[in-house]
Amino acid sequence: MGSDEIDSLEKGLLPGNEEEAVLYAASFREMEESFVKYQTAQWVLYSALLVLAWGIGFFLLLYLPVRRFILRKDIRARKLYLTANAIVYKVTRPVPIPFFGVLKKEKHVLLASVADVVIEQGYLQSLFGVYSLRIEHAGVRRPPSDDVQIHGIANPSAFRKAVLMHLSSMTNEVFSRQVSTIEDVPNLRLQMSPSKSVRHDSFSYPGELTLLQKLEEVGSSVKRVQSLIEEQHSQTAEPIN
Repeated sequence: MGSDEIDSLEKGLLPGNEEEAVLYAASFREMEESFVKYQTAQWVLYSALLVLAWGIGFFLLLYLPVRRFILRKDIRARKLYLTANAIVYKVTRPVPIPFFGVLKKEKHVLLASVADVVIEQGYLQSLFGVYSLRIEHAGVRRPPSDDVQIHGIANPSAFRKAVLMHLSSMTNEVFSRQVSTIEDVPNLRLQMSPSKSVRHDSFSYPGELTLLQKLEEVGSSVKRVQSLIEEQHSQTAEPIN
């Protein structure tokens, strides 16, 4: 199963499969210049290596203005926000050849499948103050490359804090429900106990009757034994006289 199919399944699992209220929205506009400079420096380094290797880097350097145009359109169209049940990431960017359409990407990550939100910053990113955000999945067999990775987010710590706090509140809510369910069990037992006592009384009454009948039978048999002993004693006493 590919990552696109998994994303569509996660989107279909959202309640109502419709737009939810946004709890927290991240921003990218503040990092536009730094992000474009970082990507430009990265592009120039790759191009220089390719120039030394095969000479293809000259074409990449000529493509640099188009690359910067696509990067600006990309970061301006990014949307990352938190809802009650998912993390949603949307981006619309032009295709590598401008004026030939756009590429749309939309990812929905269920909060139940989120293990952690990791903030990363490489050496080149640190020179421009750019951060990367990576959303790790829990309990899902995916390679690390399938984790949602977002570059150029402004104030990533605030977004991570919002996600973790919401996950904590969801966990506490589930725990409180479990505790209330456990506390309701003794109440159910107490409610069931009177009926059990009534049943016990209804069954103990015939048992007492049978016990009384057995005692009467034992008493009558004892009286019979006593009468037989008296008769035998009287018969033995007559020849002696």
